[in-house]
Amino acid sequence: MRYRVYSDYLRRRYGTKVYKLPVGLPVTCPNRDGTCGTGGCVFCGEIGAGYENLPASMTVSEQIAANKAHIAPKYKANKFIAYFQNFSNTYLPIKDFAAYLEEACQPDIVGIAIATRPDCISDAYLEAMARVKADRGVDITVELGLQTVNYHSLAKINRGHTLAEFIDAVLRLKQYRFDVCAHLILNLPWDEMADVVENAKVLSALGVQQVKLHALYIVKGTPMAKWYEQGELTLVSKEEYIERVITFLEYLHPDIVVQRLIGRAPETNTLFTNWQTGWWKIKEQIEQLLEERDTYQGKRCTYLNGPAVRKFVEEGV
Repeated sequence: MRYRVYSDYLRRRYGTKVYKLPVGLPVTCPNRDGTCGTGGCVFCGEIGAGYENLPASMTVSEQIAANKAHIAPKYKANKFIAYFQNFSNTYLPIKDFAAYLEEACQPDIVGIAIATRPDCISDAYLEAMARVKADRGVDITVELGLQTVNYHSLAKINRGHTLAEFIDAVLRLKQYRFDVCAHLILNLPWDEMADVVENAKVLSALGVQQVKLHALYIVKGTPMAKWYEQGELTLVSKEEYIERVITFLEYLHPDIVVQRLIGRAPETNTLFTNWQTGWWKIKEQIEQLLEERDTYQGKRCTYLNGPAVRKFVEEGV
């Protein structure tokens, strides 16, 4: 493959097909309840990102059992990752958080993925995660919503944090040897190709292990939906998004696993989703262009480890 595919990485790591099981916790977000802001990110709807989740009123065990019964035969998966997906899953009392982690450690669960915000990463929570990892023998990956390294764009989307909090969270997670997956939206209206390149460079320099890419979709009832309907947003074309993904991959360190090239969302609750094109078609177009251009992940990753003095190192001076 022209990039490090997540499903292949999981199969090599665990020796079999592994599939994520979404789990919804009864949590919210500090950008909604006034801790660091209100209203949430301008692109985020009332139900957050977990539109495929079962009700959070169900226990973690019940959700895992129900999703496993549906997903295992459909996708022929043998091992699973419990994915605490919606909102900020470390934004709750530590005792409750640790109990949810313990409950997720069930047979056939080889890992736990925890979606959260950079400003919801604290040493106290990392200690609790480390204890569960050591006691129960599960891998833990933390999925951090960054969206962009452009701090001007972060302010426009009412993100409630800047790049600094993301850097701090990654450095703390690496101290505890947890894998980090960064979430990025490559087509925010205020970002340009230079931001796309810088996204790849920052993730590579920090040594994150995984990345998940999304194309911006417009959820009904959000501030961004209002801007969209009033003509205040200019969205890039599908072709431009594809170019951004290819460029991002070229600058991304070759060791970083790519969980996803483009996301998906229910059309019934959105005003704009993936240019009204199936996500898999856009993925196929990206992969086809990578082949046609004979390019690949990491092709332009030449900017680390002192590139300006590399000639002296190579000369042995």
